[in-house]
Amino acid sequence: MASAAPLVDRAGVHLLRNLGPRSAAMLADAGIETVGDLRAIGAAGAFRRLRFMGGNPSRSLLWAMAAGLQGRDWRALDEAEKAALEAALLD
Repeated sequence: MASAAPLVDRAGVHLLRNLGPRSAAMLADAGIETVGDLRAIGAAGAFRRLRFMGGNPSRSLLWAMAAGLQGRDWRALDEAEKAALEAALLD
């Protein structure tokens, strides 16, 4: 039986706006391969996992993941959205 997950959730993270091959490879190394994987863990959760695995992800990647899940350019995030993402890293 086919998965009930929407097609977009089964797509690779490399198809998200803002995420290129290098970001997708970092996420795959952390076990986050699909849009659904990223949506489930969230941008802050993915960022924490990358750091836990010894990576040094930039804040730009945090913003890129969050905005990408919304279909937005990361530069469109306002300061309040960025601050909320920063706060989510502390949860």
